[in-house]
Amino acid sequence: MTEQHLTLDGLRARPLPMPQDGSKEQRGTVLVLGGSVEVPGAALLAGVAALRAGAGRLRIATVRSVAMAMALAVPEARLIGLAETENGEVDPAEAGRRVPALAEACDAVLIGPGLSAGEATDALTLSLLQGRPSPSFVLDAGAVCGLGAAADSVRPCGSRVVITPHAGEMAKLLRIDRDAVEADPLAAALKAVDLLGCVVIMKGAKSWIVNPAGERWLYEGGGVGLATSGSGDALSGILAGLLARGVDAMTAALWGVCLHGEAGRRLAARVGPIGFLAREIAEEVPALLRDATQGSLP
Repeated sequence: MTEQHLTLDGLRARPLPMPQDGSKEQRGTVLVLGGSVEVPGAALLAGVAALRAGAGRLRIATVRSVAMAMALAVPEARLIGLAETENGEVDPAEAGRRVPALAEACDAVLIGPGLSAGEATDALTLSLLQGRPSPSFVLDAGAVCGLGAAADSVRPCGSRVVITPHAGEMAKLLRIDRDAVEADPLAAALKAVDLLGCVVIMKGAKSWIVNPAGERWLYEGGGVGLATSGSGDALSGILAGLLARGVDAMTAALWGVCLHGEAGRRLAARVGPIGFLAREIAEEVPALLRDATQGSLP
C-alpha cells in the first residue's frame, strides 16, 4: 500500500468528536499507570497531556511516596498511591490487585511512562489488556519491550491498542538489533503490526504510523527540539486523551502524532529550535485543536 503523508490540515477528513454539553464524563476518563521514585515526572507529563488533548477526567496510579507531591502538581487528577519496591518501582503485586478495578472504570489506559521493562511490568500489562470491560490502551516505554513474547495474548485486543516504541524498544519487542530497526523503521513497524495486530507508532526523526488494515502514514517530524527528555510521555498522554474521547485507535494515533509534532514546530518558532521543554508541548495542543477545527492553521 502506498504511504500517505500526515498533516494536521489533512486530518480534517477524520474529525474528532466535539462534546455538545458540559459533561466531563462525555469526554472520557484516562488512567495513567507509571512513574517511579527516580522518574516520577513521566506520569505527570503524560497525565497533563491527556487533559490538554480533551479528556474529561484523569486518574494517575503511581508510587505512594510521590503521589502526594504529584497530586499538588496536578490538582485536576485523582492520585492513587501504590506500594513500591526497594528500588522505588511500582510494586507489581499491589498494582495487580488494585489497578484492574480502576482500569475497568476508565475509557483509556496508558501504561508505561516511568515504568521499567521486565517480567513484572509485562505481567501487569497483559492482565490489564485481558480485563473486562475493556478500555482502549496506549502502551509506552517499559510496557512495550516484552510484548513480543506474549503476542498471542495481545492480538485479540489489538484493535483497541496503540503502541509507541522508539528504535531501542522496538528492537527488544522484535528481538532484533537496534541497527536493523534504524535502517528500516517501516519494516520494523510492519513486523510489529503483524505480530501484535495493533496500531504501531514507530517513533523517530520521521515517524511511521501503521495498522493491521494496511494503512501507512509518514509524519516527517516536528523538528529536532522534540528529541528531548519527556517528549514521548507527552505524546503517549495526548494519545490517551484522544482515545478517551471515543475515537478509534488509528484516528487517535494520527491526530496524536500530528498534534505532538506541530506543537514542536510552534515551540521551535517561538522559543527556538532546541531548548524548549516537554512540559510545554501539551500547552500547545488546545490551540492546535481549535485551529484545526476552525481551519485557521498557518
